[in-house]
Amino acid sequence: MAAVTATLRGRRAAASWADRHIQYLLVAPAIVLILAVTLYPLGYSIWVDFVNYDAQIPGHAWVGLDNFKAVVEDPVAQQALVHTIWLAASAVALELVLGLLLALAMLRPFPGRRWLITIIVLPLFMAPVIVGQFWSLLVTEPFGPLNWLIGQVAGHAVHINWTTATPWNYVTIILADAWQWTPFMFVIILAGLASIPDELYEAADLDGAKPLRSFFWVTLPLLMPILILAVTFRLLDAVKLFDVIYVLTGGGPGTDTYTASFYLYQQGYQLFHLGPATAGSWIFLLMIIVVASFLVRRLLQPQLA
Repeated sequence: MAAVTATLRGRRAAASWADRHIQYLLVAPAIVLILAVTLYPLGYSIWVDFVNYDAQIPGHAWVGLDNFKAVVEDPVAQQALVHTIWLAASAVALELVLGLLLALAMLRPFPGRRWLITIIVLPLFMAPVIVGQFWSLLVTEPFGPLNWLIGQVAGHAVHINWTTATPWNYVTIILADAWQWTPFMFVIILAGLASIPDELYEAADLDGAKPLRSFFWVTLPLLMPILILAVTFRLLDAVKLFDVIYVLTGGGPGTDTYTASFYLYQQGYQLFHLGPATAGSWIFLLMIIVVASFLVRRLLQPQLA
């Protein structure tokens, strides 16, 4: 009898404890899962940074900062970083201009506007690999129609190697990226334009301001926070450019179209130099954090003032 009483008392105590801590018990599985899929790989990657983790060399000898030194001194990595910066900057600048022009054109209602907006945003929902394959079919001879179309306009045959000749391979990458991500800029900027009150334009019109002057003195200042937001999100994604390059150029010719992401992929998954690849990933991550911090601070500057 005493044993049964003790058992019941223990169960009541456990139930009471569970009732008091139910909120923690409910989120505990999620916390364990997050720790398993984030913190453990993160800690493991930090360990890999400082050892000789190479599929071709047995053991994991401690090498200190040699992996970081190998990446920093690698001319291919330096070239890939330069490619990343200017390809991302060029693509985002083109997307910003095209998105702004499209948003201005679509701001006022007209027949077919809804269907046209739907067509414009379609590339946004495509996988980057599909976009790369589409542009490969578009520009690769003898089946791609792009050279034929340019030849019809120029009046003579055109044979441009869009994926193997410099600078046309860069042009192809930027155009493919802009084709997919201009709708992202367009949607955000269109929402920003729609939020500007019409009364401001009416006041500017009463003051005798021309449309161009109204754009620079009314539209652009009010739209600037939205533009910075769009550029911030898009730039942080553009520096990870990989899929389109993988499909279109394969990083070639040679290493001419290597970006940071493609270089890290080549080091880690083709050459199996996992130590330098992981160290390079951390260097790239820290660079992105610095850029993101600057852009976010610039975005929040009016609130911080």
